[in-house]
Amino acid sequence: MKPVPIHRAKTELSRLIERARAGEEVVICRGKEPVVRLVPVDREPARRRFGALRGKLVVGKAFFDPLPDAELDAWE
Repeated sequence: MKPVPIHRAKTELSRLIERARAGEEVVICRGKEPVVRLVPVDREPARRRFGALRGKLVVGKAFFDPLPDAELDAWE
């Protein structure tokens, strides 16, 4: 994308933001001099909370039973 003059950037800011979020490089200039590059903000991934599923999952007693020999052989 070619540089965008400040006046046009003020009137089309929402469109320019969407273009930047889509991955396009948006450069705003004063006169012919580039002064600002519009880039999206990277969000941090959500942090995992220890114990977030406590009380929400149930593991039955059969989970701890030994696997049949055929199943064990398949894993080897």
